[in-house]
Parts: sequence; C-alpha cells; structure tokens
Amino acid sequence: QLQLVESGGGLVQPGGSLRLSCSASGSSFTDYAIGWFRQAPGKGREAVMCINVDGDLTNYADSVAGRFAISRDNAKKIVYLQMNTLKPEDTGIYFCATDWVCNPRQGGLAQFLGVHWGQGTSVTVSA
Repeated sequence: QLQLVESGGGLVQPGGSLRLSCSASGSSFTDYAIGWFRQAPGKGREAVMCINVDGDLTNYADSVAGRFAISRDNAKKIVYLQMNTLKPEDTGIYFCATDWVCNPRQGGLAQFLGVHWGQGTSVTVSA
C-alpha cells in the first residue's frame, strides 16, 4: 500500500515562496502519476498540478500558471511543489495524491481524480 506524507507548509507573506514535499513510502511509487490539490477555507478541493511517472509531462491550473512548478525524484520517492509569487488566494490545505495518468493536454488536469491521498499540509499567505 502506498502512503503519502506532505510537508513544507507554513505562513508566508504575499509574494513569497514555499516548497512543498510529498514523500511516499511503500511500493509502486513509479507506477503512478502524482498530483497536488488544495482546499481553501469553505471551498471545495481543486487540482493544482500533476506530473507523470517519468517527470517529463505536467499539467497545471490556470490560477498557478507561471508561479508554481512540480517535479519528482523517483529515486527518493518525493514530489515537490515549488510555489512562487504566492497570493492570499493560494491559502489552503495542500494535498498530494496518486493517479494512473497525468494528462498534459488542455483540460487534462480535470481527469486527475486521486487514488491514494496524503493528510495535507497547511499553507497560509498573509501579511
């Protein structure tokens, strides 16, 4: 059974940066694409970015274009979410999840639904 643990959240000022990590334990990490989701207070969960097994295909939400980047280190079983130029609307609980495919085509992020989930890490962007 694959288990995911997120870390790296915290409080940051607008315009600042954070790097979140999603560490996996158990087998089959390289069988899965990995995605990051977030849930703002009082709102539903939304997909932010995903990355395929090989790490060479990604997809992202329009709201994070040009600010966030995703990468993975299969040897270490870690996926990173680098978040730059953070805005107050980026505040929320960030979760990583697995799925079989990260579709890089437009609209493909909506197909990433999540199979295994981590417990989340909190990000607050505030002055």
